[in-house]
Amino acid sequence: MPATTTVAAAGLKRKRDPVRAERREAKAKKRQKSPASDPGDDGDGGDGGDDGDDVQVHILQLEAQILESRRHYNNIATLLQLSKQSRDDAPVLAAVGLCRVFARLLAAGDMSKSKGMGEAEATVVAWLKERYRELLDTLLHEFLRSDSPAKQSVALTLLMRLVKEESKATRDYSLKNGPLSRVIEALLLLPKDDASRGEFADKYFKRFDDVRFHAFKTIKTLLGTDLDDGEKKVVAANSLSLLLSLDTVPHSKDDINNYHTESQSKSSRPTLQAYKVQAQEAWLATMRAGLDKDQRKAILTTFSYQIAPWFQQPEMLMDFLTDSYDVGGATSLLALSGLYYLISEKNLDYPSFYLKLYSLLDEGLLHSKHRSRFFRLLDTFMSSTHLPAALVASFVKRLSRLALHGPPAGVVVVVPWVYNLFKRHPACTFMMHREVRGPALREKLEQEGMDDPFDMSELDPMETNAIESSVWELEALQSHYHPNVATLAKIVSEQFTKRSYNLEDFLDHSYTALLDTELDRDLKKDPEVEFEIPKRILTAEEGLSPVGQLLQQVIAAR
Repeated sequence: MPATTTVAAAGLKRKRDPVRAERREAKAKKRQKSPASDPGDDGDGGDGGDDGDDVQVHILQLEAQILESRRHYNNIATLLQLSKQSRDDAPVLAAVGLCRVFARLLAAGDMSKSKGMGEAEATVVAWLKERYRELLDTLLHEFLRSDSPAKQSVALTLLMRLVKEESKATRDYSLKNGPLSRVIEALLLLPKDDASRGEFADKYFKRFDDVRFHAFKTIKTLLGTDLDDGEKKVVAANSLSLLLSLDTVPHSKDDINNYHTESQSKSSRPTLQAYKVQAQEAWLATMRAGLDKDQRKAILTTFSYQIAPWFQQPEMLMDFLTDSYDVGGATSLLALSGLYYLISEKNLDYPSFYLKLYSLLDEGLLHSKHRSRFFRLLDTFMSSTHLPAALVASFVKRLSRLALHGPPAGVVVVVPWVYNLFKRHPACTFMMHREVRGPALREKLEQEGMDDPFDMSELDPMETNAIESSVWELEALQSHYHPNVATLAKIVSEQFTKRSYNLEDFLDHSYTALLDTELDRDLKKDPEVEFEIPKRILTAEEGLSPVGQLLQQVIAAR
């Protein structure tokens, strides 16, 4: 039996090769002439002192003997032992040699049982299969998890080659029963920053439809097992990075035509519907695995063109989007962007969309670093001309009120955005100019004024009474301390003959940009400055000035 022979062979000393003996003698003479010793030789004259060339020659000899005759199958065990050593070259060379050996054996059919096979032949086949599994374990657990990127790359290449060789040798090959599942699981359990997963994505996952299809199934299965919290977070993060690497979605069965395996079975080729179902399940399993805030943002940023097209039932994404909205900040805005895509492209019914959008208009909006992204999306959400005038008026009024306390860089975005909305919805222009009918009412308003009917605390934009109010806030901004803001705010007092503004021209303004504009401006005349310097600030000839008296009160209060 091969196993018995292996044990015996392990205790025997290998015969001395005359060619290698002459090579070692030549090197010994060379070292005697050279003052420096060879760092690759340990000086004991045995096999442990062979350099890389000797190891490669030895492995090639073992490989050639295996392929030459079955009598040398025990060399497979020797190569397996070499693949588990700690030396730099021997493990990789032995693993490559074993991959070639098993590829030949698979192609020749020497690793599959057949009808009428004798007991001795069946024992040999079983032994070869056991050694083959041992090679896979070595590549998966020792090579792929090592600290050497080169060793990991070799392991990934050899494993994927063995997957292909198995598909060639088996008529009705199934990826489910092959090593591909174990390869994907091992990659998903590696640390988040491991480079092997990126190599797998570039070379196999993004290129081959069968590998991608089976990866979808493996992600769903692995995330559905009983993993501890640490492992589940790692697998979820790695699954997300793998899924986000896909930038195209198949739209017809003709788009699924590139395969890594070479099985002739038609059942192993997924249909378009089955393909999308598995991708959908993989995405859902990843989303339900417990993602952090940054991972949610990564999903929501690419939602409309990388994720939603995989789903045949987009309503399945509603829970994820509503949960993401509750996170707050930019995540809420991105979640609404995903909902808007489903509403406009997939005919999804979500009546509370504008209610949630209105709730995002808070005091910190114009001060937020995500201000530009928000207004880009807001402009898209409000682009329809069929929105109710009361709804549009609420957004106009609330942003105008927030502009009173906003920075100049934020105000210069609000004013043109409001102008564009008035151009798009003429029914709201009464907020800029409403004639007072009747002299008695006009006199009363001039003497007593009026209360603003707009309710800032109302959460429903259809119930704020903004359409009955006016944009007096924008007129107040015409007296803003910053000249650019004051000039821009005057557009609401002029005739609406200008076309809509391009909002992109105002989104990237900042304090620095506004200051540079003022400093670089050519002055037509010198600015007037105060030339008389007061002699006293806190005191006057008769005593303290009003400022001094106020300061004295502050000091006394302390």
